Amino acid sequence: MHLQFGSVSIHLGHKSGQYPDGNQLIVRGSDTAVAFDTPLSARALINELQAIDMVILGHVHEDHMAALDLLMHVPVLVHRLDIEAARSWDGLSKHYGYQGEALAGVRSMIERDFHYQPRPDAKAYIEGQNWQLGAGVSIRAHHLPGHTSGHCALVIENEGVAFIGDIELSSFGPYYGDATSSLADFRKSLKQVADIEAKIWVTSHHRAVITDRQKFLSDLAKFADKIDLRSENLLHRLRLGGGQTIDQIAKQGFLYPANHAVPWAYSAECRTISQHLDELMAQQLVGQQAGIYFALP
Repeated sequence: MHLQFGSVSIHLGHKSGQYPDGNQLIVRGSDTAVAFDTPLSARALINELQAIDMVILGHVHEDHMAALDLLMHVPVLVHRLDIEAARSWDGLSKHYGYQGEALAGVRSMIERDFHYQPRPDAKAYIEGQNWQLGAGVSIRAHHLPGHTSGHCALVIENEGVAFIGDIELSSFGPYYGDATSSLADFRKSLKQVADIEAKIWVTSHHRAVITDRQKFLSDLAKFADKIDLRSENLLHRLRLGGGQTIDQIAKQGFLYPANHAVPWAYSAECRTISQHLDELMAQQLVGQQAGIYFALP
Protein backbone atom coordinates (compact mmCIF):
# COMPACT_ATOMS: atom_id res chain seq x y z
CA MET A 1 0.00 0.00 0.00
CA HIS A 2 1.26 3.47 -0.94
CA LEU A 3 0.28 6.77 0.70
CA GLN A 4 1.28 10.22 -0.52
CA PHE A 5 1.58 13.40 1.55
CA GLY A 6 2.97 16.06 -0.74
CA SER A 7 6.68 15.37 -1.19
CA VAL A 8 6.51 12.26 1.03
CA SER A 9 5.76 8.77 -0.26
CA ILE A 10 4.99 6.12 2.36
CA HIS A 11 5.12 2.48 1.31
CA LEU A 12 3.63 0.26 3.98
CA GLY A 13 5.31 -3.03 4.73
CA HIS A 14 3.61 -6.31 5.59
CA LYS A 15 0.99 -5.80 8.34
CA SER A 16 1.78 -2.07 8.48
CA GLY A 17 5.47 -2.82 8.80
CA GLN A 18 5.28 -5.41 11.58
CA TYR A 19 8.74 -6.74 12.47
CA PRO A 20 10.65 -8.23 10.67
CA ASP A 21 9.33 -5.84 8.01
CA GLY A 22 9.06 -2.07 8.21
CA ASN A 23 7.56 0.96 6.47
CA GLN A 24 9.51 2.78 3.75
CA LEU A 25 9.50 6.56 3.39
CA ILE A 26 10.85 8.35 0.33
CA VAL A 27 11.08 12.16 0.30
CA ARG A 28 11.54 14.01 -2.98
CA GLY A 29 12.62 17.61 -3.47
CA SER A 30 13.45 19.28 -6.76
CA ASP A 31 17.17 18.59 -6.30
CA THR A 32 17.45 15.55 -4.03
CA ALA A 33 15.51 12.37 -3.20
CA VAL A 34 16.01 10.64 0.15
CA ALA A 35 14.96 7.29 1.61
CA PHE A 36 14.51 6.87 5.36
CA ASP A 37 15.90 3.46 6.33
CA THR A 38 15.63 0.42 4.05
CA PRO A 39 13.36 -2.26 5.57
CA LEU A 40 12.66 -5.62 3.93
CA SER A 41 9.77 -4.06 2.00
CA ALA A 42 12.31 -1.79 0.26
CA ARG A 43 13.61 -4.78 -1.69
CA ALA A 44 10.37 -4.75 -3.69
CA LEU A 45 10.86 -1.02 -4.42
CA ILE A 46 14.32 -1.25 -5.88
CA ASN A 47 13.39 0.54 -9.13
CA GLU A 48 12.23 3.56 -7.11
CA LEU A 49 15.18 3.39 -4.75
CA GLN A 50 17.67 3.35 -7.61
CA ALA A 51 16.63 6.97 -8.23
CA ILE A 52 17.34 8.23 -4.70
CA ASP A 53 20.38 10.31 -3.84
CA MET A 54 20.95 9.21 -0.24
CA VAL A 55 19.65 7.05 2.60
CA ILE A 56 19.22 8.53 6.08
CA LEU A 57 18.96 5.94 8.85
CA GLY A 58 16.86 6.96 11.83
CA HIS A 59 18.84 4.39 13.81
CA VAL A 60 20.83 1.21 13.27
CA HIS A 61 19.25 -2.21 13.64
CA GLU A 62 19.14 -5.12 11.21
CA ASP A 63 15.55 -4.48 10.09
CA HIS A 64 16.37 -0.90 9.05
CA MET A 65 19.32 -1.91 6.84
CA ALA A 66 17.73 -4.76 4.90
CA ALA A 67 18.21 -3.30 1.41
CA LEU A 68 21.47 -1.39 1.84
CA ASP A 69 23.26 -4.21 0.00
CA LEU A 70 21.31 -3.20 -3.13
CA LEU A 71 22.31 0.45 -2.76
CA MET A 72 26.08 0.33 -2.42
CA HIS A 73 26.35 3.31 -4.80
CA VAL A 74 24.14 5.52 -2.60
CA PRO A 75 25.52 7.53 0.35
CA VAL A 76 24.27 6.41 3.78
CA LEU A 77 23.95 8.90 6.66
CA VAL A 78 23.70 7.78 10.30
CA HIS A 79 23.54 9.66 13.59
CA ARG A 80 27.03 10.01 15.05
CA LEU A 81 26.21 7.80 18.07
CA ASP A 82 25.07 4.89 15.86
CA ILE A 83 27.64 5.33 13.09
CA GLU A 84 30.07 2.57 14.09
CA ALA A 85 27.19 0.07 14.22
CA ALA A 86 26.52 0.80 10.55
CA ARG A 87 30.16 0.68 9.47
CA SER A 88 31.22 -2.80 10.63
CA TRP A 89 30.15 -6.06 12.22
CA ASP A 90 32.42 -5.29 15.18
CA GLY A 91 30.58 -2.01 15.69
CA LEU A 92 27.17 -3.66 15.33
CA SER A 93 28.06 -6.46 17.75
CA LYS A 94 29.05 -3.88 20.39
CA HIS A 95 25.81 -2.01 19.64
CA TYR A 96 23.83 -5.18 20.38
CA GLY A 97 26.00 -6.27 23.30
CA TYR A 98 25.21 -9.97 22.87
CA GLN A 99 27.74 -12.63 23.73
CA GLY A 100 28.82 -16.09 22.59
CA GLU A 101 26.19 -18.26 20.94
CA ALA A 102 23.61 -15.47 21.01
CA LEU A 103 25.86 -13.15 19.01
CA ALA A 104 26.75 -15.90 16.51
CA GLY A 105 23.07 -16.74 16.15
CA VAL A 106 22.14 -13.13 15.50
CA ARG A 107 24.84 -12.71 12.86
CA SER A 108 23.69 -15.84 11.05
CA MET A 109 20.07 -14.67 11.22
CA ILE A 110 20.65 -11.13 9.96
CA GLU A 111 22.88 -12.28 7.11
CA ARG A 112 20.28 -14.85 6.04
CA ASP A 113 17.02 -13.00 6.71
CA PHE A 114 17.99 -9.32 6.47
CA HIS A 115 20.74 -9.41 3.81
CA TYR A 116 23.07 -7.73 6.30
CA GLN A 117 25.88 -5.75 4.69
CA PRO A 118 28.17 -3.38 6.67
CA ARG A 119 28.55 0.12 5.26
CA PRO A 120 32.09 1.30 6.08
CA ASP A 121 31.38 4.32 3.87
CA ALA A 122 28.56 5.59 6.12
CA LYS A 123 28.80 9.27 7.09
CA ALA A 124 27.72 10.77 10.43
CA TYR A 125 25.07 13.38 10.99
CA ILE A 126 24.39 15.29 14.20
CA GLU A 127 21.32 16.17 16.25
CA GLY A 128 19.43 19.04 14.68
CA GLN A 129 21.00 18.54 11.26
CA ASN A 130 18.93 19.92 8.40
CA TRP A 131 18.82 18.79 4.78
CA GLN A 132 17.38 21.03 2.05
CA LEU A 133 16.15 18.93 -0.87
CA GLY A 134 14.97 21.76 -3.12
CA ALA A 135 11.59 23.41 -3.77
CA GLY A 136 11.18 24.05 -0.04
CA VAL A 137 11.44 20.40 1.01
CA SER A 138 13.31 20.27 4.32
CA ILE A 139 14.27 17.42 6.69
CA ARG A 140 15.49 17.85 10.27
CA ALA A 141 16.90 15.23 12.66
CA HIS A 142 15.55 15.22 16.22
CA HIS A 143 17.72 13.11 18.55
CA LEU A 144 15.47 10.80 20.60
CA PRO A 145 17.74 8.20 22.21
CA GLY A 146 16.71 5.19 24.24
CA HIS A 147 15.96 2.51 21.69
CA THR A 148 19.54 3.05 20.55
CA SER A 149 21.94 5.80 21.57
CA GLY A 150 21.58 7.50 18.18
CA HIS A 151 17.88 6.96 17.55
CA CYS A 152 16.32 9.97 15.80
CA ALA A 153 13.01 11.19 14.50
CA LEU A 154 13.32 12.52 10.95
CA VAL A 155 10.87 15.34 10.33
CA ILE A 156 9.85 16.61 6.89
CA GLU A 157 9.16 20.13 8.08
CA ASN A 158 7.38 21.50 5.01
CA GLU A 159 4.81 18.67 5.16
CA GLY A 160 4.56 18.32 8.95
CA VAL A 161 5.42 14.62 8.68
CA ALA A 162 7.43 13.10 11.57
CA PHE A 163 9.02 9.70 11.01
CA ILE A 164 9.45 8.58 14.63
CA GLY A 165 11.10 5.24 13.90
CA ASP A 166 11.01 2.69 16.70
CA ILE A 167 8.97 4.82 19.01
CA GLU A 168 6.52 2.54 17.25
CA LEU A 169 3.52 2.76 19.59
CA SER A 170 2.96 -1.01 19.64
CA SER A 171 1.26 -3.00 22.39
CA PHE A 172 4.64 -4.61 23.16
CA GLY A 173 5.95 -1.28 24.41
CA PRO A 174 9.38 0.36 24.25
CA TYR A 175 12.39 -1.85 23.50
CA TYR A 176 15.62 -0.89 25.31
CA GLY A 177 17.32 -4.27 25.57
CA ASP A 178 20.62 -3.69 23.76
CA ALA A 179 23.98 -2.46 25.00
CA THR A 180 23.48 1.11 23.73
CA SER A 181 19.82 1.24 24.76
CA SER A 182 18.78 3.32 27.75
CA LEU A 183 15.58 3.19 29.79
CA ALA A 184 16.29 6.62 31.28
CA ASP A 185 16.84 8.14 27.83
CA PHE A 186 13.73 6.46 26.47
CA ARG A 187 11.61 8.04 29.21
CA LYS A 188 12.93 11.49 28.24
CA SER A 189 12.46 10.87 24.52
CA LEU A 190 8.83 9.81 25.01
CA LYS A 191 8.19 13.25 26.48
CA GLN A 192 10.18 15.09 23.83
CA VAL A 193 8.55 13.37 20.83
CA ALA A 194 5.18 14.78 21.88
CA ASP A 195 6.60 18.30 21.48
CA ILE A 196 7.77 17.85 17.88
CA GLU A 197 5.72 20.08 15.60
CA ALA A 198 3.92 17.73 13.21
CA LYS A 199 0.50 16.81 11.89
CA ILE A 200 1.32 13.31 10.61
CA TRP A 201 3.29 10.71 12.56
CA VAL A 202 4.82 7.66 10.87
CA THR A 203 6.30 4.70 12.73
CA SER A 204 8.69 2.08 11.42
CA HIS A 205 6.37 -0.69 12.56
CA HIS A 206 2.78 -1.51 13.59
CA ARG A 207 0.91 1.81 13.77
CA ALA A 208 2.34 3.09 10.45
CA VAL A 209 0.50 6.41 9.92
CA ILE A 210 -1.44 8.56 12.40
CA THR A 211 -3.05 11.79 11.22
CA ASP A 212 -4.92 12.84 14.38
CA ARG A 213 -2.92 14.48 17.19
CA GLN A 214 -5.20 13.27 19.97
CA LYS A 215 -4.92 9.71 18.64
CA PHE A 216 -1.15 10.08 18.51
CA LEU A 217 -0.96 11.37 22.09
CA SER A 218 -3.28 8.61 23.33
CA ASP A 219 -1.23 5.89 21.63
CA LEU A 220 2.00 7.47 22.90
CA ALA A 221 0.70 7.50 26.49
CA LYS A 222 -0.27 3.82 26.29
CA PHE A 223 3.13 2.98 24.82
CA ALA A 224 4.94 4.89 27.59
CA ASP A 225 2.77 3.27 30.29
CA LYS A 226 4.31 -0.10 29.41
CA ILE A 227 7.51 1.02 31.13
CA ASP A 228 5.82 1.59 34.49
CA LEU A 229 3.77 -1.61 34.10
CA ARG A 230 7.03 -3.52 33.70
CA SER A 231 8.44 -1.97 36.86
CA GLU A 232 5.26 -2.83 38.77
CA ASN A 233 5.36 -6.38 37.44
CA LEU A 234 9.00 -6.78 38.46
CA LEU A 235 8.37 -5.43 41.96
CA HIS A 236 5.34 -7.73 42.32
CA ARG A 237 7.46 -10.74 41.36
CA LEU A 238 10.09 -9.87 43.94
CA ARG A 239 7.48 -9.41 46.66
CA LEU A 240 5.91 -12.78 45.91
CA GLY A 241 9.00 -14.79 45.12
CA GLY A 242 11.57 -13.39 47.54
CA GLY A 243 15.13 -12.62 46.51
CA GLN A 244 16.04 -13.43 42.91
CA THR A 245 18.98 -12.94 40.58
CA ILE A 246 18.65 -11.26 37.20
CA ASP A 247 19.26 -14.66 35.61
CA GLN A 248 16.36 -16.22 37.51
CA ILE A 249 13.97 -13.41 36.54
CA ALA A 250 15.09 -13.52 32.90
CA LYS A 251 14.57 -17.27 32.60
CA GLN A 252 10.97 -16.88 33.82
CA GLY A 253 10.26 -14.52 30.91
CA PHE A 254 9.95 -10.81 31.67
CA LEU A 255 9.69 -9.31 28.16
CA TYR A 256 9.05 -12.46 26.17
CA PRO A 257 7.37 -15.80 26.87
CA ALA A 258 9.76 -18.22 28.58
CA ASN A 259 12.04 -20.00 26.07
CA HIS A 260 11.26 -17.44 23.34
CA ALA A 261 13.12 -18.62 20.23
CA VAL A 262 14.90 -15.47 18.99
CA PRO A 263 18.66 -15.61 19.72
CA TRP A 264 18.80 -12.25 21.50
CA ALA A 265 15.91 -12.89 23.90
CA TYR A 266 17.91 -13.78 27.03
CA SER A 267 20.35 -10.90 26.55
CA ALA A 268 17.51 -8.42 26.04
CA GLU A 269 15.72 -9.78 29.10
CA CYS A 270 18.80 -9.29 31.30
CA ARG A 271 19.57 -5.81 29.98
CA THR A 272 15.95 -4.68 30.41
CA ILE A 273 15.57 -6.17 33.88
CA SER A 274 18.84 -4.65 35.09
CA GLN A 275 17.74 -1.14 34.06
CA HIS A 276 14.40 -1.51 35.84
CA LEU A 277 16.16 -2.79 38.94
CA ASP A 278 18.48 0.21 38.89
CA GLU A 279 15.46 2.52 38.85
CA LEU A 280 13.71 0.61 41.62
CA MET A 281 16.83 0.68 43.80
CA ALA A 282 17.17 4.44 43.23
CA GLN A 283 13.56 4.74 44.44
CA GLN A 284 14.47 2.61 47.48
CA LEU A 285 11.88 0.00 46.54
CA VAL A 286 14.42 -2.77 45.89
CA GLY A 287 17.63 -3.80 47.60
CA GLN A 288 20.49 -5.98 46.42
CA GLN A 289 23.03 -8.19 48.13
CA ALA A 290 25.55 -10.44 46.41
CA GLY A 291 23.61 -10.25 43.13
CA ILE A 292 20.26 -11.16 44.74
CA TYR A 293 17.51 -8.56 44.42
CA PHE A 294 14.64 -8.26 46.88
CA ALA A 295 11.70 -5.94 47.53
CA LEU A 296 12.19 -3.57 50.45
CA PRO A 297 9.42 -3.25 53.04
